Amino acid sequence: MTRVRTGLDVLVAEGFKRLRGQRVGLVAHPASVDARLRHAADLLLAAPDVRLEVLFGPEHGWMGHAQDLEAVPSTTPTDAAGPRVVSLYGDTASSLRPAPDQLEGLDVLVIDLQDVGARYYTFQATMLYALEAAHAVGLRLLVLDRPNPLGGVVVEGPRLMPGYESFIGAHDIAIRHGLTIGELAALYRSEKRLENAGLEIVPCEGWKRSMSYADTGLPWVLPSPNMPTVETALVYPGQCLLEGTNLSEGRGTTRPFELCGAPWIDAPALETQLNGRNLPGVGFRAAWFQPTFQKHAGCVCGGVQLHVRDRAAFASVRTGLAVLETLRSASGPRFAWRTEPYEFVADPIAIDLLFGSSRERLALEAGASCEDIVSAWTPEEAAFAERREPYFLYSE
Repeated sequence: MTRVRTGLDVLVAEGFKRLRGQRVGLVAHPASVDARLRHAADLLLAAPDVRLEVLFGPEHGWMGHAQDLEAVPSTTPTDAAGPRVVSLYGDTASSLRPAPDQLEGLDVLVIDLQDVGARYYTFQATMLYALEAAHAVGLRLLVLDRPNPLGGVVVEGPRLMPGYESFIGAHDIAIRHGLTIGELAALYRSEKRLENAGLEIVPCEGWKRSMSYADTGLPWVLPSPNMPTVETALVYPGQCLLEGTNLSEGRGTTRPFELCGAPWIDAPALETQLNGRNLPGVGFRAAWFQPTFQKHAGCVCGGVQLHVRDRAAFASVRTGLAVLETLRSASGPRFAWRTEPYEFVADPIAIDLLFGSSRERLALEAGASCEDIVSAWTPEEAAFAERREPYFLYSE
């Protein structure tokens, strides 16, 4: 098995020489560990001649304890020698960005976040906001890169249209972008003209774009409460679209995003319908589940579990669109789009923020087929695939 070293592993192997004599801020979460499962914060606190001053926590908190959309407070250290803890996911949209006073006194801001390769997974948006904040004050930014668990070959899904930017769509990239968080940092710095940010990326060693996560030999640590396994990450880019509806995307179960449905769904019928679509690389099994929190908490839901049989053939976003279309049809008048504020935005509604425009929702409402909807994605996918190439740090 190939052994990959993350940017954090490289930093450790170098003896933290890039940070010697520096006052450091660290943006991290539970998956910010080295190959021996040692957390980046502990490693920096023990590193010679390195001062960890501030620990920034993204959505879910740096400990990863909070559910989605749950505000996390900042805290003061109980140990006077310990770092301050600053939340970058509070109860206002402004809390998502490091404020100038929170960066004051730092020499470098280190980003070590495990992304899962989808535009609406918010850790890469936090990285972008940190890059913009560093640019504004002339602060050096050091990104410790990590593998994309979906690989780096496939680009899938529509673009983000102007006017639909949000925390789950911070920049115009494909839903499944096929970049590492370090490559995204380079793309964002260039396309958003953040030249004043002294960006340095510590690449992974040994990673190739065609690798599965299992190929890396690295441990999987859930980066957020509802991303427990690599299998979850595989289906997430498509299944997260269900967050924009009143259908359960499986939150509150032990298999979030792999399970989906609603109390009114006929599970065997749904299984037959979805398997009849012959979607590549995936099979559907009738399932019943009872979420313990969020949508339909305490209610038995009928639905399906997705089983990815061929990772290379599986098209997550296209599959998610097909699942959404099928569940919407099976729900009849009981189906509804989610209309309450979502990630601090009330208008556009959640599904439009997730897709990146209202185009897909309006097409579904007009009775368009998945094939018709996807046909508009193909040129957008090709354009982004070409646009991203100058920022590649890794070969296939």
